[in-house]
Amino acid sequence: MNTLKISSPAFQNNEPIPDKYTCDGMDINPPLFFENIPQKAGSLALIVDDPDAPGGTWVHWVVWNIKPDTTEIRENSVPEGALQGMNDFKKHDFGGPCPPSGVHRYFFKLYALDTTLSLPADSEKSDLEKAMDGHIVGQGEFTGLYERQKVAHK
Repeated sequence: MNTLKISSPAFQNNEPIPDKYTCDGMDINPPLFFENIPQKAGSLALIVDDPDAPGGTWVHWVVWNIKPDTTEIRENSVPEGALQGMNDFKKHDFGGPCPPSGVHRYFFKLYALDTTLSLPADSEKSDLEKAMDGHIVGQGEFTGLYERQKVAHK
């Protein structure tokens, strides 16, 4: 299986995500770069989630059928032709980090698939994972951190 590289010019792996990309800022997706996509990839999929959420893993973004020649996702955008599923905010877009307390980890997981997927628009992370089963030909991961600043009380 190929190891994909996913990165962002906005922050380094295991470093803080700038406020701009969180609920404390503009709540938009950060720019992302993709490398090492295998020739046999038919499409790419992206899952962004937070395993440190109090009630279990919280899903921030689910995107599939990204064209395999895609090398970047621009800030506040979705690649042409790609589909966004339902996140845990019950929205079909990126939901920025907004942890209730402490530092949380946000995993940006990129998958190269040997096919495109036929999933309904209301699909969630679990639906995407089931559909990807047996079709993953490469994957990579990138992690950002975020902790909300304490509001000073008078």
